[in-house]
Amino acid sequence: MISFECDYNNGAHPKVLQRLIETNNEQSLCYGDDKWSVQAKEKIKAACGTPDAQVFFLTGGTQTNATVIDSILHTYEGVIAVDSGHINTHEAGAIEFTEHKVITLRDHQGKMDPTELDKYLDDYMNDGSREHAVYPGLVYITFPTEYGTLYTAKELDDIYQLCRKYNIPLYVDGARLGYGLTATGNDISLPYLTKHCDVFYIGGTKVGALSGEAVVFTHNNAHDHFFSIQKQHGAVIAKGRLHGLQFDALFTDNLYFDIARHANVMAEKMRDLFKRKGYRFYIDSPTNQQFVIINNAKAAELEKDVIFTHWGKADNQHTICRFVTSWSTTEEDLKELERIL
Repeated sequence: MISFECDYNNGAHPKVLQRLIETNNEQSLCYGDDKWSVQAKEKIKAACGTPDAQVFFLTGGTQTNATVIDSILHTYEGVIAVDSGHINTHEAGAIEFTEHKVITLRDHQGKMDPTELDKYLDDYMNDGSREHAVYPGLVYITFPTEYGTLYTAKELDDIYQLCRKYNIPLYVDGARLGYGLTATGNDISLPYLTKHCDVFYIGGTKVGALSGEAVVFTHNNAHDHFFSIQKQHGAVIAKGRLHGLQFDALFTDNLYFDIARHANVMAEKMRDLFKRKGYRFYIDSPTNQQFVIINNAKAAELEKDVIFTHWGKADNQHTICRFVTSWSTTEEDLKELERIL
């Protein structure tokens, strides 16, 4: 049995584990004040090209989204996202659980259309009854999107300029950020992203870590009591070194980007494999998630030897199947998939 279910179905990259092992007998300060966490934050700020950024480590994506969004919004405010956005589809109402509405716009291959965002905000601001509605206090996008697609630098800038026009922060969910930044055709760099949003996070769980996400407030703009808000969300761990050490390893010698690029290369080879076998794709993804349209009977047959995700129906006879690569995907895995197909 081989698994292409997700990009966190293995443990951690060996270099991340090694960093944890080699420091295991050293004592440290707690709650993220340890020397490795401090060092990792400096490495991240250097990679972002923004020395006045603020970096916080949290454990997982849903926890991060709920905590960051709750720290930004007032009680009467909601967050704008596309209808396929992760906070709207795969987080069990975590944002609504913090009593903030997710306001949805239609997605376009997973992306938000700046023109539609502008129209929504303009309509809201010019609505004489707007005080009766949820105030749009934040815009949320993901990079890459739920479908593995990418915003261009211009599209990101267009959205950010609209956010500035309406004085609304822009938050970028980067659970799979490494795969987007290293994808073929991408024209957004980490420093560019840092300059074109108000907060984002660098996903570790899906890019080589056991767990951990690094939240970056891009211009010293975190809530004054963000740590306390983390505590309220159960998002502070006593052994903060766990995440600091992992990000210290990931941001040493370009490891984060190298392993993300490897996953994308494996995904490109997997895509070519499916094409050679005559399969169609639901969407054109340049990142590590591939969405393949497979006959229902064939999908059921494949499940005997391959773990993948059923993403939805393409039609009554076909299923959209998601196959995901990671740092741990090997050429042997792809050869085995080809044999099974």
